[in-house]
Amino acid sequence: MFENSMQSLTEKGLLRTMRTVESSDGVHAVVDGKTCILFCSNDYLGLSTHPKVKAAAIEAANAAGSGSGAAPLISGNTSWHKNLKEGIAAFKGTEDALLFGSGYLTNIGIIPALAQEGDVILSDGLNHASIIDGCRLSKAEVMIYDHCAVASLAAHFKNAAGFNRRWIITEGVFSMDGDIAPMHEIAALADKYGATVILDEAHSTGTLGEAGRGTLEHFGLPSGNVIQMGTLGKALGSYGAFVAASGDTIRWLINSARSFMFSTALPPSVCAAASASLRVIKDEPERLVYLRENVDRLRHSLLGAGFKVLGGGTPIMPAIIGKADEAVRLSSALLDAGFYAPAIRPPTVPDGMSRIRFTVSALHTEDDIKGLVDAIKRLA
Repeated sequence: MFENSMQSLTEKGLLRTMRTVESSDGVHAVVDGKTCILFCSNDYLGLSTHPKVKAAAIEAANAAGSGSGAAPLISGNTSWHKNLKEGIAAFKGTEDALLFGSGYLTNIGIIPALAQEGDVILSDGLNHASIIDGCRLSKAEVMIYDHCAVASLAAHFKNAAGFNRRWIITEGVFSMDGDIAPMHEIAALADKYGATVILDEAHSTGTLGEAGRGTLEHFGLPSGNVIQMGTLGKALGSYGAFVAASGDTIRWLINSARSFMFSTALPPSVCAAASASLRVIKDEPERLVYLRENVDRLRHSLLGAGFKVLGGGTPIMPAIIGKADEAVRLSSALLDAGFYAPAIRPPTVPDGMSRIRFTVSALHTEDDIKGLVDAIKRLA
């Protein structure tokens, strides 16, 4: 049925396949039988393998079993869920928080629940697919502003006066480009035009701010009129996602976000692991220091090797290759050399912007980074 379409993807260098990853300790892994160093994981602080995080997950699994058994509104909301929600709200500086099964489920649930018919959404042009799909599910009008362009956002507000409510949706750290949203200017526009910001903190939580609290801490901004969503499966080293917001907002989402209402709750062990990660972030601030040192080290090395590198001080460093097939070739050659960093191609990124999306961890050593850059110089 799909033979011709699959052949077309193959010819364009766009065919995706899944690799099997085994024996990962957060940095080292076996990928399709090849021992390598990972430069593609979102486990930025190396917490997925932290002894305290693993111990918390094991303890909860022994006490509560492998699953929650039901949706949160039935019998799936345990003390582990309650503790995690309280921990997230304290970490993010909000009144309350709510848990979801994944970041994707969060955005396709909260955006239609919040932005309703008669409202307008102003969405960054490079927002994640889950935000795009959440906007599509909403009955609100959607306007796309140029990526991180404050002037474009301001211009759209001139056409947004007649709507009931105005919503700005942006990622804090953009997942494919690694750059940071200009939150000072966005917050100022939100105040000027009476808009509410929905801030996707998937890649910001645990990586930005003095204590890793995210984009708002990075810019010294209060949580105020900002609805923050984020994931547990990146810097927090677990799985699932959350929304941190006012008590009224959380109560509304409990009663209106369909992906929350009709999904089985996260396993207690997952919640216990994420709670432990929040404690480790507080108790071991040196992990964030190591991460930022490695970010600087890899970024400067890639630039020194002659690559065009996007981003700006975050663990996501895309090296632009251009053509999809060339990005695939380099990624495959790097894997043969012992470094796993997949190629990112259309439709995830625009035509001509295929890349190797390198991500760095607090667990990488100087030798890991030097070995990667030496291999790139030899293979590119």
